[in-house]
Parts: sequence; structure tokens; C-alpha cells
Amino acid sequence: MLNSLQKEIINLKNEKNGIILGHNYQPKEIQEISDFIGDSLELCIKASEVEDSDLIIFCGVDFMAETAAILNSDKKVLIPDYGAECPMAHMLNAMDVLKAKTMHPNAEVALYVNTLAEAKAEADILVTSSNAVKVVESLDSDQILFGPDNNLASYVDKRTDKEIIVIPDGGYCYVHKMFNVGDVIFKKEMYPNAEVLIHPEADMEVQNMADAILSTGGMISHIKNSKNKEFIIGTEVDLITRINREFPDKIAIPLLDDGICRTMKLNSLDKVKKTIFNEEFQVNVDSEIAKRSLRAIERMIDVSTTK
Repeated sequence: MLNSLQKEIINLKNEKNGIILGHNYQPKEIQEISDFIGDSLELCIKASEVEDSDLIIFCGVDFMAETAAILNSDKKVLIPDYGAECPMAHMLNAMDVLKAKTMHPNAEVALYVNTLAEAKAEADILVTSSNAVKVVESLDSDQILFGPDNNLASYVDKRTDKEIIVIPDGGYCYVHKMFNVGDVIFKKEMYPNAEVLIHPEADMEVQNMADAILSTGGMISHIKNSKNKEFIIGTEVDLITRINREFPDKIAIPLLDDGICRTMKLNSLDKVKKTIFNEEFQVNVDSEIAKRSLRAIERMIDVSTTK
């Protein structure tokens, strides 16, 4: 049941011919007003398919909204709070990539979509946590410059024969770094019948305890198709909000109750309303950077949607 503010936002969005895209980590009240909810790859694909809307209101963090703006240069892309930054995306800049390319001239560059546009512009292709292995395997070079998440790089390295060269050393998601082996042991003791689903941004020793290592979108698909009823969820807590809404017959248990991405929570209903009403906080990307980034984004989408 939507509250009066949520209904007001939806009416205002419709008047402005807008669409609200929400990431899986958005709080319940934002998920409820989103026209589409997904992980980074799903949101990239959805953003590339937006045709009839004049406004895209992106409820996520900065690199996601930038990607939507690059894919929709003819539309206004708005983010409710400019402060909604992904700390990991800011761990890798364009100069880091250029330096690595100079040191490894035969390598291709596959960067995590969790990067800012200036870094994307130096990439040959992008990856997400759901398609990283497939994308890396699609490349011709045996050497791959990969960043900025070290744990995702290790996940890919174990599943390919290619040489994965990580840039920068030490890139990480602070939320997924919270999880440890003790958390898994504790929750497994409490819920012995539950499947353990872990995100590939978690440390390797935590990944090694998983029944399945999956992106957030992968977790949704897995739960939908699984006959199991209980799942321990090793990612940001608001994925459980979506699971509870879509699969009320399943039990989702957070691996860590305080596994919270603080910047994802900066998007509030009041801010969404203000953003749409004033058409403010537009996401702008330098045209040359956008042009160069677009090639890497579109190449990733092509690989991801090819069976």
C-alpha cells in the first residue's frame, strides 16, 4: 500500500513523462515507486532501452547514473542526491588505467562498471558482477587489466586461464568487506537448512563458504528457481527487502544486519519528489568522455545479451 507521498511522486513522474530506475540496494519506499529494479547489469540494459521517457530518475549511486546519462544523451538523467557516491568507484581514476596500459601494452582493459566515466573512457569493455567471467572470456588478449574491485578480480581469476592484472591494488567495496568467516559459521548454525549466497565482492575466504557466488540479480534468479526455502544473503541488506516483496514464501536472512551501503540510502522520497518537480541534480558527462565510455558500455551489453 503506497503512502500519499509515494502516490504524489508517481503522479508527478507521469506528468513529466519520467521513469524511475532503482537499484536492488535502495530502501523499501524507493523500491516501491521504482518502475524497474535491478542490479548494475540489469539497470545498464534497461537504461539502454529507454525510448519514450523524457526524464530518467536514477535511484542508485553516481557511477550508475553516469552510465544511464551516457546511454541517453538525448534525455535528462537526474539523481536525487549528488552525494550518493560509490566509494569503490572513486578508487580508480583515468591516470591509474593509463599508467597500467603503458606497463602492459598487450593487455585489454576490462573495468568493473563500478567506475566513474573518466576511467570507463580508457576501457576496452566493462563488466558487472554477473557477467565478468563471460566478458573476460570474450576478449582476445591473454592479459586483462581489471579493476577496481580486487575480490571480483580474484573471483574471475579462478574461473579463467587469462592473466588478470588488478588495478589498483586494494580496491574494494566496504560493505562486502564487512563479512567474515565467523558471520557465515554463526548464521549457518542458526539456519542449518539455508543456502549461503555470497556476492563476489566479498573476501575469498567468505566466497569459499558459499553454496553459490552470485550478483544481486543472480541471487534473485536463484531464489526464484530454487526449491529451497531459506537463504542466507551475503550482500547489502536491502536486497532482502526486494526478496521479501517478490518471494513472500521464502525466508531471506541477512549475513550481517548492518551490511548497509550508506550512500545508497541518501536517496529519500522527499529528495525524489524535489528532483522530479524541479528537474534538478542532472547528471552531466563530458561529451568526449561519454563518447569513449559508450563504446565500452555497449560492447559489454552486446556480450551480455548474446547467448
